[in-house]
Amino acid sequence: MGSTNMSYLNPQTVTLIGIPGLEHVQFWIGFPFLGVCLVALLGNIFLLIIIPTERRLHQPMYIFLAVLAGTDLGLCVAIAPKMLAIFWFGSCSMAFDACLTQLFFIHALQGIESGILLAMAFDRYIAICDPLRHTSILTPPFLVRMVLMVAIRATVLVGILPILLKRLQLFQSVVIVHSYCEHMAVVKLAAEDVHINRSYGLFVAFAILGFDMIFVFISYILIFQAVFRLPQKEARLKAFNTCTAHMAVFLEFYILAFFSFFSHRFGHVSPYVHILLSTIYLLVPPALNPIIYGVKTKEIRVRVAQICILKPDTEQ
Repeated sequence: MGSTNMSYLNPQTVTLIGIPGLEHVQFWIGFPFLGVCLVALLGNIFLLIIIPTERRLHQPMYIFLAVLAGTDLGLCVAIAPKMLAIFWFGSCSMAFDACLTQLFFIHALQGIESGILLAMAFDRYIAICDPLRHTSILTPPFLVRMVLMVAIRATVLVGILPILLKRLQLFQSVVIVHSYCEHMAVVKLAAEDVHINRSYGLFVAFAILGFDMIFVFISYILIFQAVFRLPQKEARLKAFNTCTAHMAVFLEFYILAFFSFFSHRFGHVSPYVHILLSTIYLLVPPALNPIIYGVKTKEIRVRVAQICILKPDTEQ
């Protein structure tokens, strides 16, 4: 690695310091994060086992939920091993290309998760506002196209981020003040003009998270209008109950996402507060999603109980 005037030319490695200001307790912080990761891994693996094997769950909402579970597993695998290695073993060094690879997968999977939440909101909108056409609109080929579009959008838009970072050659530091490789944390290391990187990062955030959040919000306005027009109270409660799980997942994902996003760019919160919250934003939704949907869905609860107590499948 060449250096000139305390600058680094084409660095081959970077150093992740974890959570600044809390280095002396990082070892202990790793244990609750490990617990969250284990819950996420176990819960999403259960979903990926149960949904394909339970015929009553072969519906658009649960197909999207299976994709969400796979995405959440990917997020845990992308962030947890290196983060825990930093906390427990002081393994802070990371190849620059590996850092860019981690950056790509973390942000791409975030984008896919956001798109799947939008697809689930669209499913609820059709199911409540136009129930007679639900099965004719959300056909298997249509679901496949939606998932592919979500994946391609995230892959293409996020894929440009590491390409733009790779073109940078001069860095003022190789120490990333974070527990994983996040786009803005890497951009701040550069000793060159990073106006393009910052602008494109903002564009990606609003093109994915901003776009999806607006249309999820519109979907639920229309859903609530349709629900409150139902003549019977029981029908209103039943319709509203079908949306509560998705609303909970939607709120915890987007509230944490935008707090992390804006605090990094415009806020003045302490670095350790931002890094803790951004890590929670990545790890807590994958752990909560299977719990929320498991509690709300009888078929999932029954199948989990059957798996855990090793009973053969029985007709409920």
